[in-house]
Amino acid sequence: MKYPRRSPKSEIRNPKEIRNPKSEPDDAGDTILEGSAFRVWGEEPVTAWMVLKDSGPVIAAPPKDLAERTARFAEAVVRFAKRIPLSPVNNRLIDQLVGAGTSIGANFCEADDSVSGKDFKNRIGTCRKESKETMFFLRVIAAAEEGLAPDARLLWREAKELNLIFGSI
Repeated sequence: MKYPRRSPKSEIRNPKEIRNPKSEPDDAGDTILEGSAFRVWGEEPVTAWMVLKDSGPVIAAPPKDLAERTARFAEAVVRFAKRIPLSPVNNRLIDQLVGAGTSIGANFCEADDSVSGKDFKNRIGTCRKESKETMFFLRVIAAAEEGLAPDARLLWREAKELNLIFGSI
């Protein structure tokens, strides 16, 4: 009886059930970051989704459509960025925040129109990375401009939720 030929790689890799996807943190990485302030910076509980307006936050229900949710988030980031005072340091942070915050929605639109499953996963992965980058810049801006910290925390929470959503896709 002949056995089918196997690729040398198939014997080296762990079975699919054992491998950890990138969206789930492994035990080693999770313990290192457990006490990190970055992981818990905006973690205060929120009962409703916040939409940031020029006059202050307004409570509204989160949209069920992810494309609409990412578009509203991008709009809120732009409105928030307009309120940050201009300075040489803040200008760079504003550019980075607006770039990362708006590209979440743009990459989701690209993922929605993808032609293959591999392309879809790649675009969703980019959305996840951009949401993580947005969280980082929101935290830095809150440290640079302490008066904007409460509004930055609202946006940080939404970026975190989007990051978790894209990680679960």
